[in-house]
Amino acid sequence: MVEKVKKIWIDGKLVDWEDANVHILSHTLHYGLGAFEGIRCYLCADGNSAIFRLKEHVDRLFNSAHIGQMAIPFNKEEITDAIIETIKANGLKESYIRPIVFIGDGAMGIHPQDNRIRVAIAVWEWGAYLGDEGLKKGIRVKTSSFTRHHVNIMMTKAKICGNYVNSVLAKREVVQDGYDEAVILDTEGYVCEATGENIFIVESGDLKTPPLTSVLPGITRDSVISIALNRGIKVIEERFTRDELYTAEEAFFTGTAAEITPIREVDNRSIGSGKPGKITMDLQGTFFDIIRGKEQKYNRWLTYI
Repeated sequence: MVEKVKKIWIDGKLVDWEDANVHILSHTLHYGLGAFEGIRCYLCADGNSAIFRLKEHVDRLFNSAHIGQMAIPFNKEEITDAIIETIKANGLKESYIRPIVFIGDGAMGIHPQDNRIRVAIAVWEWGAYLGDEGLKKGIRVKTSSFTRHHVNIMMTKAKICGNYVNSVLAKREVVQDGYDEAVILDTEGYVCEATGENIFIVESGDLKTPPLTSVLPGITRDSVISIALNRGIKVIEERFTRDELYTAEEAFFTGTAAEITPIREVDNRSIGSGKPGKITMDLQGTFFDIIRGKEQKYNRWLTYI
């Protein structure tokens, strides 16, 4: 459950939690065209707080809104400042940050006409998305019966609200069956991603991940690729099949919420030894050092507040 905080930023000003309301006829509520981001702020080793890859997240928010033909009524600098302001207003050392761009009330029907484009930013404390134990021991995963959107059905490069109906259905399906997360296949049957994460496997010491032609361009995904290349690990971006996932030496998910979460089992088949592998845990350890400000060469990814 999201714990209540003091303030939420909406349309240019901070308001009390209880007053951050929208009209029931807000267009996005009915038809799903909105754009959002998930960002994290971490408490660093020196006692200061820093937002991880804030610029890239703000850029992606604006790209998603542009793809959805929603002109954000603020510039990138204003949204960046508003995110920092919202964190400070709530006195949080660590937080999950949720900016959302949505279409307000006015015209109903499929076409939103000239309805106002609105923006809100909420922050709250949020621990490990897939559980602390999952980060350490890995999670159990099941292939969903739902298929990832085709690139000409939904705009798959955009973090569009309505895209995630597919993810909600897939997540509910596998959780009800006792699993932690779902793997979703693309329209040709290749492994694509999870409900809110990108996926990597390890083969012969190399990393492999589906290409950006079929997945959301994850910022944690990009970070892991950069870390791996800097450590001399070969990264292959190509599609792979479900049976290739079954026989992988290691596998893990990446995402702002999930961070780097090992996969220990898929469809009742152990991945590797059934425990998080060495490369996965090395990458996870480096990632956690980076977000805590312990790796100076990656400090460009941190916005201190």
